[in-house]
Amino acid sequence: MSANQGERTRRRLSTEERREQLLAVGARLFSESPYDEVWIEQVAEIAGVSRGLLYHYFPTKRDFFAAVVDRESARMLRMTAAVPGVPVREQLTANLDTYLAYVEEHAHGFRAFHRAEASGDRAVRKVYRRAIAAQERQILAAMAEDPEFGPVCRARPDVPLAVRGWLAFTTAVCLEWLRGSAELTRDQVRDLCARALLGVIAP
Repeated sequence: MSANQGERTRRRLSTEERREQLLAVGARLFSESPYDEVWIEQVAEIAGVSRGLLYHYFPTKRDFFAAVVDRESARMLRMTAAVPGVPVREQLTANLDTYLAYVEEHAHGFRAFHRAEASGDRAVRKVYRRAIAAQERQILAAMAEDPEFGPVCRARPDVPLAVRGWLAFTTAVCLEWLRGSAELTRDQVRDLCARALLGVIAP
């Protein structure tokens, strides 16, 4: 086998591997540039595939963006997954640190995601609602297992609504922080968001 043949063999990816490669490229590009400045041709070129192949996986640019957001939302859930036995108060601080670092690193994608949801785009709206619901479930599950907050969850039917409202609050704070309208450090934003949740649900 020649060197060129070996190179082609190494580059041959399965359907899932190719899809993951395209989404990884998309995640990087959407984090670096506004939505309107990311082109499908650019994604295909970086991935080393034809534009037609990319459209085979994702019929439209909006479908591609929605898939990227879905992938990144799942990644964020894994990054902020609850650690059994660690108090919620402690995990809240650590997970907010992780979340805010991600928001800062993927500022363009974060803004685009929330702008697209507000515009009523159905594909992104579906992904958005699924992501928010998953975050809500993850937070509620961690609280339910916590010695301090478990009794609160069981005694107060308003806790799920409070968590949902807190997620909206945190999103709004992050958008303002990225806009620069509030000159706060990441630690100050983290503490603000943590106080907002604890102030509503703390026993």
